[in-house]
Amino acid sequence: MILDPTWLILLLAATFAGFVDAVAGGGGLIQVPALFAGLPREAPATLLGTNKIASIFGTLNAARRYAREVEMPWAVVVPAALSAFLFSYAGAAVVAWLPREVMRPLVLVLLIAVAVYTLMKPDFGTVAHTARVPRRYLRWAAIGVGALLGFYDGIFGPGAGSFMIFAFVRLFGMDFLHASASAKIVNAATNAGAILLFAPQGHVLWMLGLGMAICNIAGAQFGARLAIRHGSGFVRSVFLVMTSLLILKMGWDTLAT
Repeated sequence: MILDPTWLILLLAATFAGFVDAVAGGGGLIQVPALFAGLPREAPATLLGTNKIASIFGTLNAARRYAREVEMPWAVVVPAALSAFLFSYAGAAVVAWLPREVMRPLVLVLLIAVAVYTLMKPDFGTVAHTARVPRRYLRWAAIGVGALLGFYDGIFGPGAGSFMIFAFVRLFGMDFLHASASAKIVNAATNAGAILLFAPQGHVLWMLGLGMAICNIAGAQFGARLAIRHGSGFVRSVFLVMTSLLILKMGWDTLAT
């Protein structure tokens, strides 16, 4: 069964998704459509649960590599990750009754705003700067960002990594490299929260999910290595490319419904 052509395609998609996600987020743009196209008879919740299993290992691996070689802003990352974990579970719990069509147009507008803002400010995220949030409110702002994006990732997902990176650059003064590193840890927390709901309900294809996880780790290792080597400028470029592709896909999906 492992030699099934569909599995091979999904394993390759997971490798590329891990690479992209480790650099600038957006791996779900590759992995989720591949699962839905390759396994059309499976329930959407099962495909989403399998995607989370595949993603969390690659995300954790990239986060571990970043943490070893990049100074992590733990004062922001830890409260954001804990909040994201809790609210991702809550988001996954209501995913069954909230139509995705309700969220897609709003998310599309927000992604366009993120891309335009980043393009109009060439120095945005290229170097670290002073956080816009006052220091005494830093922890609460991190909790708020984690809660909002954790809930969003649990209930819908596309663009969550892009929004995380943008928020870390815009609010907390990080450069793109440190924002990407921080987003990996928060994203791992959102994946864990969703898995906590999907797995007990049987919404995970374990053999496929673990196979994709191995490939996701391989891609994430390569992506994190390139990001660390080439710095914030490289991450910014990949961020803009993936955000643009996500805008195009969500725009197409919105027009097609």
